[in-house]
Amino acid sequence: MITLASSSPRRKELIKKIFKEVEIIKPDVDERIIDGESAMEMVKRLSMMKANSIKRDNIIIAADTTVEIEGTILGKPLDEEDAFRMISMLSGRWHKVHTGVCIKYGSECVSFVETTRVKFHDLDRETILKYVESGDPMDKAGGYGVQENMGMVLVERIEGDFFNVVGLPISRIWWELKDRKLI
Repeated sequence: MITLASSSPRRKELIKKIFKEVEIIKPDVDERIIDGESAMEMVKRLSMMKANSIKRDNIIIAADTTVEIEGTILGKPLDEEDAFRMISMLSGRWHKVHTGVCIKYGSECVSFVETTRVKFHDLDRETILKYVESGDPMDKAGGYGVQENMGMVLVERIEGDFFNVVGLPISRIWWELKDRKLI
């Protein structure tokens, strides 16, 4: 049995494609950014906090994802105006998607950050507005989901793990578990 410490429907969908017995528990952690903390430090810290908030004897997997552009961290948009600002900022530019993962088993813990580079098309105002008005940006880091609806037309190129951009580097998780003979 694996416990996924997450409220993300995308993470839930990905992990259930690979593992048959999965329990989903929403972690209760304060996800605020600490002043001076880098995006990579933040996602690693938050994934560890999420894993440690769950009290189970089985394997616990927790993750946190953020988008970073030139040192600026883009979390989930506060409202449509914020989503428009984020997508406009990403338009025509490269950015990084960082996912911190913590795998906890017994008294052991493996923690890592997977980073994927993403380039957006040069988006016109009409496309950004149509995407924002769809409501899709509202629960996603950086205000976009590459895997669904209008989010599929925003991205021009990806360098790295596609599933990391979705929110869970499932291949790396598999091999981390396999290397430790946990599966």
